[in-house]
Amino acid sequence: MSLAQHLPALQVVLPLISAPLAVLSRRAGLAFLIVTAAAWTAFAIAIALWLQVDLSGPVSYPIGNWEPPWGIEYRLDRLNSFMLVLVSGMAAVVLPYSRASIEREIPQESHYLFYAMLGLCLTGLLGMSITGDAFNLFVFLEISSLSTYVLIAMGRDRRALTAAYQYLIMGSIGATFIVIGIGFLYLMTGTLNLADMVDRVARIENSRPGLAALAFITVGVSLKVALAPLHQWLPNAYTYAPSSVSAFLAATATKVALYALIRFYFTVFGDAFLFEKLPLPKMMLVLSLFAMFFANFIAIFQDNLKRLFAYSSIGQIGYITLGLSFDSIDGVAASIMHLFNHGVAKGAIFLLVGAIVARLTTRQSAPPAPGFDRIAGLARSMPWTCFGIVIGGLSLIGVPGTAGFISKWYLVLAAVDKGQWWLVGAILFSSLLAVAYVWRFVEAAYFRAPPAGREAFGEASLSLLIPAWLLVGATVWFGIDTSFTVGSAIEAAQQLVHNHK
Repeated sequence: MSLAQHLPALQVVLPLISAPLAVLSRRAGLAFLIVTAAAWTAFAIAIALWLQVDLSGPVSYPIGNWEPPWGIEYRLDRLNSFMLVLVSGMAAVVLPYSRASIEREIPQESHYLFYAMLGLCLTGLLGMSITGDAFNLFVFLEISSLSTYVLIAMGRDRRALTAAYQYLIMGSIGATFIVIGIGFLYLMTGTLNLADMVDRVARIENSRPGLAALAFITVGVSLKVALAPLHQWLPNAYTYAPSSVSAFLAATATKVALYALIRFYFTVFGDAFLFEKLPLPKMMLVLSLFAMFFANFIAIFQDNLKRLFAYSSIGQIGYITLGLSFDSIDGVAASIMHLFNHGVAKGAIFLLVGAIVARLTTRQSAPPAPGFDRIAGLARSMPWTCFGIVIGGLSLIGVPGTAGFISKWYLVLAAVDKGQWWLVGAILFSSLLAVAYVWRFVEAAYFRAPPAGREAFGEASLSLLIPAWLLVGATVWFGIDTSFTVGSAIEAAQQLVHNHK
């Protein structure tokens, strides 16, 4: 077999190997080079796999030559090849940024451990995306979760420990629910292979264990997704984690959990059963609207910039699940698009907020909360940083010319197609709440005078700005050239929605 045939395995193995090598090196510089090289290689592999799926269709890779469903299978289709590009691409951007950002946010002696944990987190997220085995998905979920708890706790602010502990408790409950649901599926079907489950689940979908499996998986994954009202762990985790960790988690962790939810719903259980025989669409619609309005409204009143955008993430998750509730090609495509577009925009925003934190932090003190009093007049000294946050904010609102507009446009089309015009108004009105919290930043950074006594400082370093602006540029690019995002999302939605019809 040629090396190209082993790319699915290398996608996961390379980041996995980089983590222990980073620990063994015990040197921050060497650990950085090892994990960054693995991330960029994983990104190149993800692009190659996306192209392979585009040319030849789904790819099956049996581990250890044990043919599925007896052995573990890595299975690639349009949806998860799209996810691999997002996850590995974000890691490839965040790692160069982290080299400078953690200097003042994480103690020097822990830097090599930071890179090891980030490598493990990347391994877990890529593994969740590529595996075709239900229990293997749970294992990778735990790898990413355990490393995430450590990454959040690494910040110098003592509240990071509380945030990590809170996430650990809620994440463990969610993981327990997921493994119970997978256990029910295994008992009923006798298989853990997701593709093999499809026909077997169809025969037992009306049974009580089948419904129990669906309930456990839905609640467990919703905890990982931070779907309101199961979102309590997310605001503190994003606020007190090191800036590069906040950016990476906001762009990837909840998105991969959403991918897992989509995979179970549409591939395993089937949309014909879930959306026609169960009241799931109404439940998902109510929860989505609650997230869109509640979280965006709460974001308006936050004084900490990181916490503001953390609540914004909860609101944006509501748009993704709203698209799923339509059970239409346009709706599911909008969800997949927004999953990608929001990941890119929110990653850019958190990287730029991290650049502000770096400027406000001294080496002797814990990173300060980037409150609106501290960022008053900041656009005068950090124009590129503030302008980048504004562009990311415009994408959250859904302004034409940004990636966020494209996915919200398809969401509106899905609502119109269903004849639910009132939902068009709900999408537009909830977007106006995003205008309010983005304007709070604009007003403080551009129209207020700098606070008296604040030390004069210049723009963020290029090592922070260049990675952040790569994502800002991507936010604009995917708002103009939609061939990759829209094409991938629509093709994935066509495969999912008609999987059982």
